[in-house]
Amino acid sequence: MRQKAFTLAEVLITLGIIGVVAALTMPSLIANMQKKELQTALQKAYSTLSQALTLYENDNGLPMIPQNIGTKQLKSILMKYIKVAKDCGFGAESNAGDKACMPNKAYVNDPDNYKDIYKTFNGKSNIQYGYFDDGQFVMNDSMFVMIENNMYYNHYFLFISVDVNGFNKKPNRLGQDLFMFQIDDNGKLLPMGAEGTNFYSENDEYCSLQSNNNMNGAGCTVKALSDKDFFKK
Repeated sequence: MRQKAFTLAEVLITLGIIGVVAALTMPSLIANMQKKELQTALQKAYSTLSQALTLYENDNGLPMIPQNIGTKQLKSILMKYIKVAKDCGFGAESNAGDKACMPNKAYVNDPDNYKDIYKTFNGKSNIQYGYFDDGQFVMNDSMFVMIENNMYYNHYFLFISVDVNGFNKKPNRLGQDLFMFQIDDNGKLLPMGAEGTNFYSENDEYCSLQSNNNMNGAGCTVKALSDKDFFKK
């Protein structure tokens, strides 16, 4: 009995159909995988920072309170408890301009070294770099950490921002791969956007596709950690 075989034309047609289906579905699969990676990396960053603060409290007998941390001291403290691959200086000192991974051109007199790396959540403008220039370093897993450790109107603030996939990878947008945290007056690490943080807003001014605020995206951290569908939207 003669067995029926596929003709060359039939094989080519089948391969063509498979190729078309792959071309249609692969971009979506890759995008979903990238979103899942960002979600997982954010959770890891939150855990890493929380562990660092716990270790600090264990060593010092007291939680990290903003008013007890001198200007620009937070960077050196965190680097004691986090594995660091690269020290990026501070970002707002002219003598550290060649060292900063993301220098603030308002302070660094080195225009050739300055790049507008980060945009707001909706990409409408550059972020306010003044909130990211009191210390910078790259973790061993390539996450990029930026610190705001200063005093405004007699009140001390400690902000820690993490680009969870590194500053060399897009989208480089606040609230999409760059996320902010704040250490409150009790030493608790809060996702930015939570009630009690500086970028909390009832009308989503700091996490909206419509907002023109130059810190739009700062308030997205709490949503990204609490809303399982945040990265799908």
